[in-house]
Amino acid sequence: MKEHLLISIRITIALLILTCGVYPIAVWAVGQLAFRHQANGSLVERNGKIIGSELIGQSFTSDRFFHPRPSSSDYDPKSSGGTNFGPTSKKLRDAVAKAVAGGHDVPADAVTSSASGVDPHISPANAYAQAPRVARANGLSETNVWALIERHTEGRFLGIFGEPRVNVLELNLELLKQ
Repeated sequence: MKEHLLISIRITIALLILTCGVYPIAVWAVGQLAFRHQANGSLVERNGKIIGSELIGQSFTSDRFFHPRPSSSDYDPKSSGGTNFGPTSKKLRDAVAKAVAGGHDVPADAVTSSASGVDPHISPANAYAQAPRVARANGLSETNVWALIERHTEGRFLGIFGEPRVNVLELNLELLKQ
């Protein structure tokens, strides 16, 4: 009995070292060596200052910039989450009606929040719908703004998964260069 107890204790200690020490360090090391940018938050830096992340949406309200999807968490990843309003929710219907406010052919992602509340992407249709406002505010032609959108449109993952999308932060940073 004593021998079995000692074996159990040794196995527990060995597994503890492997699963709580060796494995996490190995995963961290692979992340740092092979995927350093992603493993450290995909941070975007300009002039030595971190201005955001490619993975977390930010609030842009100026007419000069493309606006992200609405956020139920005010773009705070610590309290991220969707509204959990279902398709028959009166609150969702009222919020969408208020956001649309007389517009027509408004892309769905322009008036509904993402599941996380911090989605950094919008649909190309949403970006193109904002192009006239952004062009006017920046003194650019719509054709130039459309070209920016096209250059920053990411396709489907592996050509089949997900939907085409535009990263709002990257697009707005490109606008600042114009």
